[in-house]
Amino acid sequence: MKLFVTGAAGFIGSNYVRWILEHTDHEVTVFDKLTYAGNMSSIEDVIDDRRARFVKGDICDQDAVTEHLHGHDAVVHFAAESHVDRSIADPYAFVTTNTFGTSVLCDVALRAEVSKFVHISTDEVYGTIDEGSFRETDVLTPRSPYSAAKAGSDLLALSYHTTYGLPVVVTRCSNNYGPYQFPEKLIPLFTTNLLDGKTVPLMGDGGNVRDWIHVEDHNRAAHLVFERGEPGEVYNIGAHNELTNHDITMRLLELTGRDESAIEWVPDRLGHDRRYSVDIDKVTALGWQLERDFDAGLAHTVEWYRAHRDWWEPLKRRVGL
Repeated sequence: MKLFVTGAAGFIGSNYVRWILEHTDHEVTVFDKLTYAGNMSSIEDVIDDRRARFVKGDICDQDAVTEHLHGHDAVVHFAAESHVDRSIADPYAFVTTNTFGTSVLCDVALRAEVSKFVHISTDEVYGTIDEGSFRETDVLTPRSPYSAAKAGSDLLALSYHTTYGLPVVVTRCSNNYGPYQFPEKLIPLFTTNLLDGKTVPLMGDGGNVRDWIHVEDHNRAAHLVFERGEPGEVYNIGAHNELTNHDITMRLLELTGRDESAIEWVPDRLGHDRRYSVDIDKVTALGWQLERDFDAGLAHTVEWYRAHRDWWEPLKRRVGL
């Protein structure tokens, strides 16, 4: 089977392709625009594999998508602008890539008659929840330009199933962590700052809650949905590792040998969602279960960044982090 994987020079996508090449016999085309968060250094080992090829392309470019998607059996769609703070500063870029780009991809995939279209989304489309967990049938109430653009892309993809019969499945995952994550996100930013003897910017009161899942656990779930998910359905993916940002910070301080004097308290983000939580009964019913213990996974992640300065130092310099 030939997979067309968008955004696969980014964090989750590059790890997904790496997992596919290790655990299946599928061929993969990596289709990525190589924006600031998409890096050839993240996929050098991937494209050395004879079953993989790289194409630099933009999902908003219908001609490029048409040319390169032709002949593939399935699409796994990771490509997205994904940083909430950047979406607040430049919402137009997020609407363009996440919503319009998904529409282009769905339209071309329909004409290419693919057998499956997996749209990778986020738990942020549900908005914030004080108690309990969101189910897949709950109303979407996104509260940032990023999450609103992703909600729009979810609905567009599902509309292509309802209207045209495109075999779409949607996954909505909680916060991923692991190797190759662009160092503007919380865990890699804080880890690399602490390793460099710098402070870490903790927003608000540090009490915002996120559910953390290792990228490999997420990608196993996403591929299970690819194989067994029902077209037209949505599947939440999470780990029940709900921790405040302050909790995460304290763990990272311990793992890097720093103390609380490294915390720099900064003003809260505009519209900062307080808590995310998703019900995962639907994906576990397919046969998925969590494998990574959070504390062990976090320690392994910190060691990966400690050992791979050659990967993250140039990226931080390039964007001024």
